[in-house]
Order: sequence, then C-alpha cells, then structure tokens
Amino acid sequence: MRIAIIGGSGYAGAELLRLCAQHPDMDVVVATGETSAGRRIADHVPALAALYRDTVFAPTSAVDETDVDVAFVALPHGQSQRLVPGLLERGVQVVDLGADFRLARASLYPEWYGDEHSAPALLAEAVYGLVERHRADLVGARLIAVPGCYPTASALALGPFLDRGLVERQGVVINALSGVSGAGRAASDRLHFGRLEGSAEAYGLLRHRHTPEIEQEIGAEVLFTPHLVAASRGLLVTAYARTSTVLSSDGALTLLREVYAHDPFIVVCDEPPTLKDPVGSNLCFISARVDERTGWLVVLSSLDNLIKGAAGQAIQAWNVATGRVETLALPMSGVTP
Repeated sequence: MRIAIIGGSGYAGAELLRLCAQHPDMDVVVATGETSAGRRIADHVPALAALYRDTVFAPTSAVDETDVDVAFVALPHGQSQRLVPGLLERGVQVVDLGADFRLARASLYPEWYGDEHSAPALLAEAVYGLVERHRADLVGARLIAVPGCYPTASALALGPFLDRGLVERQGVVINALSGVSGAGRAASDRLHFGRLEGSAEAYGLLRHRHTPEIEQEIGAEVLFTPHLVAASRGLLVTAYARTSTVLSSDGALTLLREVYAHDPFIVVCDEPPTLKDPVGSNLCFISARVDERTGWLVVLSSLDNLIKGAAGQAIQAWNVATGRVETLALPMSGVTP
C-alpha cells in the first residue's frame, strides 16, 4: 500500500515513520512537514537515518499530487478537518491521529477546541480507533479517528467496569502523568529543561480537551487532571470510581483478565504498573484494587504515549480495518532499563 504521512516531522509523525518502515505492507511514498519541507528526514530525526537515508520532507500540498492509498495524518487540531474531505473524495483511506474526528457531536468542538467544525457531516462516519473496544466497527473503515493517549489509557482502565454497571457513572476521577513528548515538538517555556527537571505540574485544570472524549467513550461524568512530569515519554493513569455493587480486588483483576483475554497488547498485572513499563512498545499495562473500606475502585494503566497512545495505535487500527494481523509491525515488548 502506498502511504502518505502528513505531519511526519512531529513526534507522533516520526514514530509513524519508524513503525511504517518496518511494516511489510506499507511503502511510505511521501512524508510532509510544513516547516521542515526540503529537509532530509535523516537530518531532522537522525534516529531514522538508516530507514530514510535520502527521503526529504515535502510540503503538505505534495499529497495532492501523489498517488497514495492511505494517509496517516498527524497534525495539530483543526488542520486535518480541512484536508480529510478531499482525501476521502479521492478514495484515499484516512487514519487521523488528531482530535478532529474523535467527538461524535459537532457542538463539542467550539466548546472544547474553540472553533466550529468545518466537516461535521464526516463525524458520523469516523470510527473511533480504539481496537480493544471497537474492533468490529473498524473493519472496512475508510476514516479512522485515532484516540488520544489519555483517553486510551483511561478507557481501557475504566471501560470494563462501567460497561457492566459495577461503578457509578458520576464522580469519576482520573489523574494522569505524561512525559513531555505528549506536549508535542514545539518549543515553549513550560518545557524548558531548567523548569521541568526535577518537577511536575498539573495543567488543563477542569477544562482539558480530552475530557469530552473520555466521557464519550466510557459514558461517565469525569473530572480529569493531567500532569506533566520530567520524562521524555510514557503515561500513567490512576482512575477512581465509586463501586455500585459488591466488588473485590480479586474480582476486579479477574474481570480485567476476562475482558482482555484475547487482546494481544493488554497486559493485566497484579502489581501497579509504572510509567516506564510499556515504553518502546504498543502495550498497555492495567491493574486494579478495590478499597472495601471506602467503596472506591482504583484502576491504574500505563502506556507509551507515542506508540499505543498515537502512532502504534494508528497502525493497529489500520491493520484491523484492512483485515491484516493486528500485531503486524508493532513492538510487543518495552525497552529496559
């Protein structure tokens, strides 16, 4: 398949370039990077030099002049919705890593993202690309909306309990830690080494843009607070929900193991996962406890925000959508130490 990677110069885009190069059914014929156009991929991302020795980033407009089967779009919010309609009209399958097609209701975009959606008719067609929860829906999809990293970890952790009515749908609390690559490649004062090293900070208080995406996916009212920590990549979620029936820690772990028994990228573990466990892989680690004294369920999940939280998830969803082996070209183990 002839692949375009639009936005290949960002962190998620670079991870797409790395993973796609190892996929036996993918041929990356164009990679765009608007501010890096004309620059060799090998110079921009030296880690990819052996895979893309002479390939040069093209401007975004080059996709219009290139024959491609699939476009992986890794652009900031608001940009893909202007490109996707034209790509679909050309018969190009689209896998969008941004937020532009994740929310089912167009009215949520001005509320949470600040602008009206320019292609609201496509929201009903977009399939949410969280394979473990939408595997059947993805088969044959021509527009895949790849979930955000925080919603992925949150939904995989809490979804099984909410789906079965084991916890209350109000008052769900999610605290999350993320490495700085989740903030993207653009420089900012907040990401300066001198400010970040040895520190941690909450951001997006009460109004983080991933809140409606999480609520939509798990069907619950959520108070979501993300934190930036001094790590390059990785993500750890700690989620709390009130139990609505008798539930024990053993019962919670048993449920998770049953739900994810046939999901190759989910690891249900007895001990709480760390932020680093999944780094370098497409895995999501999950564990749970029930505090019978207070009636709270605590679920923890961790993943690599650039792989299972972005590029790896995109390829996993595409593999399923096109009838390929789900694990094709995706790393099944993290890196250690």
